[in-house]
Amino acid sequence: MSDPLVGLLGFVVALALILVGMPVAVALGLVGAVGFAILNGVSGAAFVLASAPFEAMFPYTLSVIPLFLLMGVFAARCGLSRDLYSAADALVGRLRGGLALATIVASAAFGAICGSSLATVATIGRVAVPEMRAAGYDDRLSAASIAAGGTLGVLIPPSILLVIYGILTEQSIGALFSAAIIPGLLATLLYGLSVAIQVRLMPELAGPPRALGRRERRADVLAAWPAALIFAVAIGGIQFGLFSPTEAAAVGAAGALLVALARRALTRPILGAAVMEVVSTTGMVFFIIVGATLFNFFVETAGLPQYLVGAIAESGFSAGTVLLLVIVFYLVLGCFMDSMAMIFLTVPFIFPVVTAMGYDPIWFGILVVTVAEIGLITPPIGMNLFVLQGVAPDLASRTVMRGVVPFLIADAVRLALLVAVPSLALWLPSTMR
Repeated sequence: MSDPLVGLLGFVVALALILVGMPVAVALGLVGAVGFAILNGVSGAAFVLASAPFEAMFPYTLSVIPLFLLMGVFAARCGLSRDLYSAADALVGRLRGGLALATIVASAAFGAICGSSLATVATIGRVAVPEMRAAGYDDRLSAASIAAGGTLGVLIPPSILLVIYGILTEQSIGALFSAAIIPGLLATLLYGLSVAIQVRLMPELAGPPRALGRRERRADVLAAWPAALIFAVAIGGIQFGLFSPTEAAAVGAAGALLVALARRALTRPILGAAVMEVVSTTGMVFFIIVGATLFNFFVETAGLPQYLVGAIAESGFSAGTVLLLVIVFYLVLGCFMDSMAMIFLTVPFIFPVVTAMGYDPIWFGILVVTVAEIGLITPPIGMNLFVLQGVAPDLASRTVMRGVVPFLIADAVRLALLVAVPSLALWLPSTMR
């Protein structure tokens, strides 16, 4: 069996192991180590096993992960999610379907200081579900707006998936964050448009608009200034060249900590739980990175990326056809696999193929994360749907899955726009200092 075929078989085995429930880090590391031993012998595999953990953990940029996670945890613990929801309600609550719109806007804003889709769904869901039920909203719209809005935390910076993509492909994390801003705003706009169309066609989905006094609206909007300031300083600092991504993460985490301390929201038990949550999540991600590094060694040694590039060149497929096949591949895989696992497993051999076809690596990163985002609300494995049911156990799976269909249509439109107009992702990075 040729080396590239060994690499392809390794990918299939790793995919199967992940789908049957083996931890991602173990599956990638095991396949990488065994595959490398087959290609280079046991002594070669032993050397890689000894060096891979150090090489995987060496990059300074990895420190951005726990720092952004810490920022998100502090923001969640000090009540910024409720402030953002109230501010969004004050801005759009008087419109038909206003609470659903407020949920999407608040999810986008909280995702901008959290970086995690699952945390956004869990945090905003606890606030939004009771509010929308009390206002007479149908569970289809309320559940779907929370689940779909939560996906914005994957794309809008700071995004943990973008950090991981940047580390795997050696791309600028700052440029990736900058590239994600306009697509993230576009996603928010299209989700809002989806809500507006739904309540126009089916008025029974939404309760009556809520009218707030001007003074109350102003107070609710102003209460969200700490969240806006944290985002503006952290992400604006990257955009204007004031901070590196790691420095921005540290500034954001410190800002969120100061807000939590000022609000007296951090007792010793809460602080301990917050730190343990960050340590646990960081350990999981770093363990996966070590496994992915072993898998990358194996894939590169097998020559799988070069084999795929050569096979595509011989097939005569156009660059557009290859891109379409890659998108379909990711969409199908996203229905059955966690987005982080999907990126770790596929990027090592898909990325060289796509860049060899002439596509911009920053733009492709936004495309990959967008497709991963769609997978979060796509049955049967859509993780956001399950997290939402954890927040509101009485929500029927069928209700949630029916409700997300209009938002998936909005996602398809956004994906088409991103492919047709790459400058949506590439214009802002070109302006970075």
